[in-house]
This record gives sequence, C-alpha cells and structure tokens, in this order.
Amino acid sequence: MAQDKKTLRVTQVKSQIGRPEDQDKTLRALGLGRIGKTHELVDNESVRGMIFKVKHLITVEEI
Repeated sequence: MAQDKKTLRVTQVKSQIGRPEDQDKTLRALGLGRIGKTHELVDNESVRGMIFKVKHLITVEEI
C-alpha cells in the first residue's frame, strides 16, 4: 500500500550569523544556509526536532 507522507516546506527568514555553531549546523542539515532558501522535507520526529531548535530563524508550512 502506498502511504501518503506529509511534507514540510521550510524557509530560512533570518541569518545564522552570530548564532551558535550547533544552530548553523542544524540549518545546513535542513538544507538551508542563506535567507530565502526553501527546502521540502518529510515530516518525522527527527526533522521536527531540528525545526524546534532553529524555529526563530525559519518559517514552516505543511504541504
């Protein structure tokens, strides 16, 4: 059976300059790295955890 997986569209809206190194690495792991860049990710617990860590730098939309 094909199961529909939710996806999330994550967009960086603030710079990572001056932020702790772990937040910069988290943005890179999400496929981001500069303001305005968007990436679509599968909705799962590990991605939600990364989003929570940098929630002040990004916006998230459910697709």
